[in-house]
Amino acid sequence: MNTSPEIAIGAQKKLAVLIDADNAQPGIIGGLLDEIATYGIASVKRIYGNWTSPNLQPWKEILLNFSIQPMQQFNYTTGKNATDSALIIDAMDLLYTGKFDGFCIISSDSDFTRLASRIRESGLTVYGFGEKKTPKPFVQACDKFIYTEILRKAEANTEQKAGTPAVARPTETPKQLREDKGLINLLKSAVDGCSDEDGWAYLADVGNNILNKKPDFDPRNYGYKKLKDLVEETKLFDIHESSIGDSPAKTIQIRYKKAGRRKG
Repeated sequence: MNTSPEIAIGAQKKLAVLIDADNAQPGIIGGLLDEIATYGIASVKRIYGNWTSPNLQPWKEILLNFSIQPMQQFNYTTGKNATDSALIIDAMDLLYTGKFDGFCIISSDSDFTRLASRIRESGLTVYGFGEKKTPKPFVQACDKFIYTEILRKAEANTEQKAGTPAVARPTETPKQLREDKGLINLLKSAVDGCSDEDGWAYLADVGNNILNKKPDFDPRNYGYKKLKDLVEETKLFDIHESSIGDSPAKTIQIRYKKAGRRKG
């Protein structure tokens, strides 16, 4: 019986967090580290850039608060990104120590595509974080890719209601979700890929199947906090929950509804 979270690659992994200061915004840092904490422990937190540049001043003001180690990299020549090279070299050094289970690469730069692929070739998990403008090759090279616009919204909600958890607000109605053929086909394909003879599939398996095909999939992109909420809102799937012994935890199964059972 599958009792894993809806979409989960691992928990309590030792992670190396590497931030490209030239291609990330300081306003995401709180939400970023909160997100990373759901995947494992940030054993190393480093940020790379030319700290003599005034452009990085906003970063310098918050690094101490979050215990992130700044790594200085001068721009030796015009037009060449020495920061990227420094991050890549450090990443490989950390990889060869064998002390980490995964890497978090924070950048919207496609220059890290090969790095992500190389880390995955070694059997480690790669979590990418970047803006929606991030080139697809880098997105696809990661096991999971999270758009930082989501983190910015979460942080804004937290600041607005201090002490209460940020809640995603639906941005698409059930009708709009059903009209999104790409989304519906992705959900149906994932269910078909791990369903039993009666068409039922564990939601955890569905989530992992989706990530294997589309690393940047996230229900929060549609305004829903969890995959179950998104699936339920489409009104196209039956949902069955069952208890696990005396535990409060539950397993969730879904299947595509027959035409006569669809409502909404």
